[in-house]
Parts: sequence; structure tokens; C-alpha cells
Amino acid sequence: MTRRFCTAIVVAAAALAAGAANAEITVGVTLGATGPGASLGIHYKNAFQLVPKTLGGEPVRYIILEDGSDATNAGKNARKLVTEDKVDALMGSNGVPSSLQIAQVAFETKTPYLVLTPISLPPEKYFWAFIVPQPTELMMGAVAENMKANGVKTVGFIGFSDAWGDLMYKATSFHAAKFGYKVVTDERYARADTSVTGQVLKILAAKPDAVVVGGSGTGGALPQVALVERGYKGRVYHNHGTVNREFIKVGAKAVEGAIAPTGPLMVAETLPAGNASKAVASEFVKRYESTFGAGSRNAFAGYTFDAVKLLDAAVPAAMKKAKPGTPEFRAALREALEGAKNVVGVHGVYNVTPQNHNGQDERSRVLVRVEKGEWRLMK
Repeated sequence: MTRRFCTAIVVAAAALAAGAANAEITVGVTLGATGPGASLGIHYKNAFQLVPKTLGGEPVRYIILEDGSDATNAGKNARKLVTEDKVDALMGSNGVPSSLQIAQVAFETKTPYLVLTPISLPPEKYFWAFIVPQPTELMMGAVAENMKANGVKTVGFIGFSDAWGDLMYKATSFHAAKFGYKVVTDERYARADTSVTGQVLKILAAKPDAVVVGGSGTGGALPQVALVERGYKGRVYHNHGTVNREFIKVGAKAVEGAIAPTGPLMVAETLPAGNASKAVASEFVKRYESTFGAGSRNAFAGYTFDAVKLLDAAVPAAMKKAKPGTPEFRAALREALEGAKNVVGVHGVYNVTPQNHNGQDERSRVLVRVEKGEWRLMK
């Protein structure tokens, strides 16, 4: 082999290595910044203005499509992102029905999917899906502990008449035996409903010690407003899909005293000094509120941020195996995500395993209550 030919091989190899090192990673996102889920989707979308322009040191491009908070649109967007834009990973959306549609596309196309809402999937479909928000059972466990501490024995449930409502009812019922309460109603309402009078009257007739609302965003305020208007005096609990400023704006004084679990982000400054997420959450809050206004912090932007943190942690390992834009890279990225360890996000610490594609623990939850028009940490 001549020296000239050897040199050509070296140069070609170096060029290939440089190309791989500088290859752009593409992440496809579908969100509903309009439609009934807009009060959540806007915040998920806003966070992309604050995330780094690299993943694992490599340049990244985010393609963000609007799905109007519609599950069918979300599925179509996901398929377009994979088939036409050749994305390396999917991310979205701001509703359980939409996220389930995206998960199906991710499974069929073998594309890693960072899920921004808590969903429940058949075991085989978790292979490509990584759930960023805290599991509903984990979060509602904090609610169950508080109910036990306050002597709650009977619980009325009212939630959305869709997959999110189902998840919340299941999570509330899951803890009943351990924490000594009985769920006595299962009332439902549509996300677009403007009245829940009939459902609330049935709840009041059951005389529960407390009520759990399985709604999200501004739609979660409707049952509490109706309960308060009809003189209900028991505790009203919500979930981590409710904790944003819009919920308080819609519910006004009627939602004073509302209790919900959420991630450390929402009360970053008042967390104990030893909280693992205090520093990163406080910095994110500072940046978010300086961009979008005082008091604009919300849990949903934090889920976008944590999804990007997980990708950032996984990319270096994936880059050692394949080049972005290929099926091999998608497979390597999935494998790397499955091994992400001690990734500190604004919502807790992620330790992902093949058996657990969320990887969070009790460090990812706190209880908050609406006090004088603000979500505040419960002591």
C-alpha cells in the first residue's frame, strides 16, 4: 500500500469522524398551544426558548408542530416528523390521548419518544417511550398520605371522561386500602364542558370527607368552583396536571385551599437546602420568569426542560455507535436513555432502567396549596 493511498484513507477517516462529531441531531415535537389543552401546551412550547442549542455537545434542531390539542393531529404530526423529517427522537404532547397516539407511532417506527404527560402503555410499547412527568401513583401517594394524616375516610372522585381521568381514578383508588379511605363516587366530565352541576350534586349526596379532581389545566378548576358554590367544606385535592397560574386565574377565590402534588420546580426557593433539584430548579425559574414574566413559572415547561436533560445525557453514548439520521442512531439513543443515571432535573432525579422508563422517586414530589392566589409549599 502506497504512502499516498494510506494518507487518503486517514484523511477520509478523519473527514468521516468530523462529520459524525458535527452531525446535527433532530428532535420532532408536537404540542397543542391552541385548543382545550392550550393552558398547558403554551408552557411546554415556551421552554424551547430556554433549552441549550446542543445535545451532548452536538448541534440540535427542534422541529415543533402544532396539533391543536387534538389526538388525531398529534399522531399525524408524529408520523410526518419521522417519515418526512427523519427525526432522531420524538417529544410531546400536552394531553394523554395525544401522547398515546404519538406512542403508537414511536413503537411502529422504532423512534425514541420523550413523553411529556404521564401515560400508561402496554409493556411492549414502553420499549421506545420514556415518561418524563412523575407517575400518577407516585404523585397521588403524597395526596393519600395527607388524607390519612387529616382523617379522611371517604373520597369523592370527579375527573375528565378520557384517559387522564382514568389514570387519576386508578391512582386514587390504588392507595385506598393502604391509607384507609374508600372512593365513593366516580363522576366524569368532558374537557370542553362548562358545567358539572349534575356530577357535583351526586358527590354532595355521597357526603365524602374529601374530593379528588382528576382534571388538568384550567379544566381542573371547574369542579372545585362548583363544589364551593354549593357549600362544600371538605378538602379538595388535585394532581400535578393542574399546577399552573391559569388554574388560579380561572378558579379565583374558589380554588383557595386547593391541594396538589407537583415537582420541586414550583416552589424551588422554599425547598430545603438539601433538596437535589433546588439549584437547577431555582436557576430555571429565574430564567423562565425573566423571559415570560414574574409568576409565570409552571410545571409543564419543566417537563420539556427535563426531557432535554435526559437527551443531553444520552447522546454521547449514542454518538459512539452511530450517526444521527439513521435507524442505528435511534436504536443507540433508546439504549442510552434506558441507562440514564442520576440525571438531575427540575422535577427530580432520573435513574432510568429497562424495567422503569421514568426512574423517579419521592424526591420528585412535593405538596402545594393555593394560598392568597399563589401555589405555596405545604409545610
